[in-house]
Amino acid sequence: METPPVNLSPADLRERLSDLMLRDQRRLGRRLDGVRGTRSAEARQAALADIAAEIDRAALRVERRRAAVPRIEYPAALPVSQRKDEILAAVRDHQVVIVAGETGSGKTTQLPKICLELGRGVQGLIGHTQPRRLAARSVADRIAEELHGELGDAVGYKVRFTDKIGENTLVKLMTDGILLTEIQHDRLLSQYDTLIIDEAHERSLNIDFILGYLKQLLPRRPDLKVIITSATIDPERFSRHFGDAPIVEVSGRTYPVEVRYRPLTGGARGRSSSSSAREHRPGAGVPQNTDEEAEEVDKERDQVQAICDAVDELRAEGPGDILVFLSGEREIRDTADALGKLKLPNTEVLPLYARLSTAEQHRVFAAHPGRRIVLATNVAETSLTVPGIKYVIDPGTARISRYSHRLKVQRLPIEPVSQASANQRKGRCGRVSEGICIRLYSEQDFLSRPEFTDPEILRTNLASVILQMTALGLGDIAAFPFVEPPDRRNIADGLALLHELGAIDPTEKDVRKRLTPLGRRLAQLPIDPRLARMVLEAERNGCVHEVMVIAAALSIQDPRERPTDHQQAAAEKHARFADKESDFLSFLNLWQYLQEQQKALSSSQFRRLCRTEFLNYLRVREWQDLYGQLRQVVKGMDITLNDLPADPQRVHVSLLSGLLSHIGLKDAEKQEYQGARNARFAIFPGSVLFRKTPRWVMAAELVETSRLWGRVAAKIEPDWVEKLARHLVKRSYSEPHWEKNQGAVMAMEKVTLYGVPIVAGRRVNFGRIDPELSRELFIRHALVEGDWHTQHKFFEANRELLREVEELELRARRRDILVDDQTLFDFYDQRVGKEVVSARHFDTWWKKVRAEQPDLLTFDRSMLVNEQAGGITAGDYPDYWQQGEVRLPLTYQFEPGRSTDGVTVEVPLQVLNQVSGDGFAWHVPGLRYELVTALLRSLPKPTRRHFVPVTDYARAVLARMSPGEDETVLDALEREIRRLSGVSVPRDAWQLDRVPAHLKATYRVVDETKRVVAEGSDLGELRRRLRSRLQATLSAAASNVERDGLRDWTIGSLPRRVERERAGYVVTAFPALVDKGDSVAVRMFESEDEQRDAMWRGTRRLLTLNVPAPGKYLRGLSNQAKLTLSRNPHGGVAPLLDDCAACAVDRLMADGGGVAWDEAGFAALRERARAGFGPVLVEVVNQVERVLAARQSVDTRLADARFAPADSLADIKGQVAALVYPGFVTATGLSRLADVVRYLRAVERRLEKLPENPRRDQEWTARVAQVWEEYEDLVRQAPPHSPAAEGLRQIRWMIEELRVSYFAQTIGTPHPVSEKRIHKAMDQLPL
Repeated sequence: METPPVNLSPADLRERLSDLMLRDQRRLGRRLDGVRGTRSAEARQAALADIAAEIDRAALRVERRRAAVPRIEYPAALPVSQRKDEILAAVRDHQVVIVAGETGSGKTTQLPKICLELGRGVQGLIGHTQPRRLAARSVADRIAEELHGELGDAVGYKVRFTDKIGENTLVKLMTDGILLTEIQHDRLLSQYDTLIIDEAHERSLNIDFILGYLKQLLPRRPDLKVIITSATIDPERFSRHFGDAPIVEVSGRTYPVEVRYRPLTGGARGRSSSSSAREHRPGAGVPQNTDEEAEEVDKERDQVQAICDAVDELRAEGPGDILVFLSGEREIRDTADALGKLKLPNTEVLPLYARLSTAEQHRVFAAHPGRRIVLATNVAETSLTVPGIKYVIDPGTARISRYSHRLKVQRLPIEPVSQASANQRKGRCGRVSEGICIRLYSEQDFLSRPEFTDPEILRTNLASVILQMTALGLGDIAAFPFVEPPDRRNIADGLALLHELGAIDPTEKDVRKRLTPLGRRLAQLPIDPRLARMVLEAERNGCVHEVMVIAAALSIQDPRERPTDHQQAAAEKHARFADKESDFLSFLNLWQYLQEQQKALSSSQFRRLCRTEFLNYLRVREWQDLYGQLRQVVKGMDITLNDLPADPQRVHVSLLSGLLSHIGLKDAEKQEYQGARNARFAIFPGSVLFRKTPRWVMAAELVETSRLWGRVAAKIEPDWVEKLARHLVKRSYSEPHWEKNQGAVMAMEKVTLYGVPIVAGRRVNFGRIDPELSRELFIRHALVEGDWHTQHKFFEANRELLREVEELELRARRRDILVDDQTLFDFYDQRVGKEVVSARHFDTWWKKVRAEQPDLLTFDRSMLVNEQAGGITAGDYPDYWQQGEVRLPLTYQFEPGRSTDGVTVEVPLQVLNQVSGDGFAWHVPGLRYELVTALLRSLPKPTRRHFVPVTDYARAVLARMSPGEDETVLDALEREIRRLSGVSVPRDAWQLDRVPAHLKATYRVVDETKRVVAEGSDLGELRRRLRSRLQATLSAAASNVERDGLRDWTIGSLPRRVERERAGYVVTAFPALVDKGDSVAVRMFESEDEQRDAMWRGTRRLLTLNVPAPGKYLRGLSNQAKLTLSRNPHGGVAPLLDDCAACAVDRLMADGGGVAWDEAGFAALRERARAGFGPVLVEVVNQVERVLAARQSVDTRLADARFAPADSLADIKGQVAALVYPGFVTATGLSRLADVVRYLRAVERRLEKLPENPRRDQEWTARVAQVWEEYEDLVRQAPPHSPAAEGLRQIRWMIEELRVSYFAQTIGTPHPVSEKRIHKAMDQLPL
């Protein structure tokens, strides 16, 4: 190496960095940046000399790597070789390229060579990801062979537990999981200059996450090239994800495939077609059936019979292997049994599914004579290529893992496969020659299926993804650029699981701070978050070794094999490791056995042992490797492994920490378990607990197939759950009561976890739970009632004084002298400390207080005697009136002739809307007898004579009446009179103006300063008079909620009720949107009825402001229609169209579920309105055109009916005016507009018939007028926004139908109508 110049320049050295490897560029660049801060010139030159030497060594590495690039050749037979130059140019000119092609096109093996030819792989690795480890190893082997090199030189691979990467490796094959792990440590992926993401169409969770991460990374790594390979399944989606990246299509080497449809229903013959890319159009190739065949067509076959029929059909086509796709192991066994019974000559039937032993899987790929029928799950769809397949039988179903939002578990339902999957299956038989694919479903069924299978991210729990993203600081998952964003419900469930594990704090708004310290440690463990939580809990319990063994076992496929032809033998071998109460401990027993045998036996002997005892050697090694990896990771986290065996209970407590939502409580009646969130599951038949079914269990997983199964289960105790789930359990308390012996208030506690009762009923001290109620109960029972063992002197003195006053009552034969318990309660309540909730607390408090105030709690005789003790009690004339949660002061005056004579209720203005006059109609107890007597005397004499003497009747009736807010005093009085005498008193017989004024409550409305605002005996009239002031008070109480000038929903969520405390009262207001014409405001309302009406109108206006002008949709109207619409009562076409638009919005709102209360709800309404506004508006306008046309016809006839009776014409004009008026479209509603047309046609018919019998018309007019007058009386009686409003509306339309039945019977009514029916509806109104 040459000696560097004496004066080295940082700028010169920085220029040389661009020729180095990417990681060296960044490393040495940082060192050059650090030299700037060196003040000493000598030290700076020395540092630069070291950096220069490093640059020289790095440059030599680049040269060695460049020299290591092998000679590149492309197999001419591969389709990708034909498109090599096009792919090369696309990769050279674009940062992202999509290469689409079917299996067999050569894209997986040739793309790395194209990148090498471009000069990639020298300054950084060419990373090449595969979905599976087997693929990564085999592809690396193949590429190395084609480049005439050894594995680990120019081409290497890295999978879990194996790293075959050398210093001069240019192409690195790996699983996508390895690349995800590297992202955690190298956020810029600086060791790569090119990334090939293979098999992206599989859309696994890993692939979707990598593609989203790369979209974020590429702007920061403009030098990084990304190639995404996919089958020809929607490559455009990947292109759009990366800003319309170019797509290069590479056709696969396939032969034409004939598709035959043989649905299960429809016989053994159906439609067939032949095409290498797609099926024939419907109708092609339909065979003609004979009568015998037609009879067979009507029969329905099961799937197994249909497969047997298809095999028979294909055997007749000639030699060739058959691949049958099935949804699971049970279906494979059933089908294999059925095919075996056929005794097909020279035919071998083989199963193929993931749980098979390696040896059994390899049988499928071995050479063989004769015909082979392979029965496979969808593992053979894309993961494995079965050689020699000429025929495919596709039942069209598969088990697809899908997350259940309701149960919060992963389900494995059998579902119809997508069109893309069906085509993949079809393509399996077009690799070696022309093939035939028989589909056991119809072509219509195929065409109706979804085009693609949902990606994994849309159907799985996202807890692990969210945990890693949060740990990496990638922000909110909802904002991450996934190819397809996951369902927000899946995100919420993932977050809920992490909260269950204690990994996140859901109350933390900042996503970057949401991860808890426990969550950060969970993210460091390379296993599922549930399993990671178990390991961390094991650290506390001293059983890390045992839990890591179990966690590693749960992370892999079960090493215990159960060959179909040796199931009994395998079960007997495996039974040696079973534990009677836990499937988890079976793994520990097996692990211990394997460790002992591995020490005692040679490597080959140990392999033979695994084979003979039905243990998969490769999975055992994977289990051990994963345990070793976990061991290394936990050591780096300063977690100590235990040397001595751990207590099984500690092991299970640790496991339970990750399975809190997988617990179950046995339902004895149904022999199943109640799980979290009302799920119901059964123990899986393979579990040791299948027949024992203990009361409490936990399961490693809950999977739904034929039903919800709990797999890998163990017995647990509920107290373990409560300790681990303190942050999740819900506690409820019932039956709080004073216990004399305990000297405290006790209650029954119920503890539930996700709805599962962990503690059904446990006695607990209620003082710490509800101190306020406990204090009240202590005072009432211990101090007031004397239910207490104590030696305090004041207590004994008070009890003695109470006994003396009670004795006085007995002597006086009265019960109105001693004050009530509430008075005694108030006495103690005002004096006893707020912290006193039990006898123990009282003793502590009284010990401090009595030294200075020894008589604080001692009664005085005068306070125990009622001031009004003269045949009455204080309770007869209370100081307060309780209505709901409002306590209103009462005052009494005896001033005959004055307006305030009698009882006055003080009503704070801020609660005026919460007070009902019905409760006060009962009056205070002391005046109730006088009130009932006065009411009876107010009756007319003919009625009153039934109730003499009035005083006796009043006393008798009052004795049977029970005051309450659910019933008015008149309702109760009428009922009891009817029971006593059999006489029914009509409501209008009561002459309330004859009741003395002092028996009617006076309402005094006061403001917050106690100043009188208004006073009177009519509460409703006071409300109307003070409406504006009450509105101002409500607005002031909710000033932070009210808004003005809204033209879109910008207010977040609108609460349905606002409660604020003002001047000691809880003010309740009901916010709603208010229509302001050109905008919308938020205002407070007194009642929910007013709120509901305003909210509808306000929401209508806000939607109207956010949809296009109505004129846009009506440009195609005919001139006649425009002329008809111009003759309207609105004063112009524009107001009419606005009315129509409001009506259309009303319909869309109603169809959309009504008004919205938050931004998301309104956004959904707005989108519905925008989408449907045009068609609905056109429908409304068309109806309105018919209405206006009908009205014009009526007007024409009215002009000619000059000689008709005047009262008939006046009735007709009034009817028409009530049907068609400014605003009638919205007021009537779309659903009723057609009826309005019918009513107007009926008017026409009436005008036609009127000259024939004018007298009859007048009679009917008078009858209708009578009903209409009664209806208007009801309208006047009903308060605004009354619950009777809808009933009144229906009665109004019933009257219109009555007119039709009288004046135009030929037109008819949709339902029977009569005056009697209308009167019945009136009687049922809630007035």
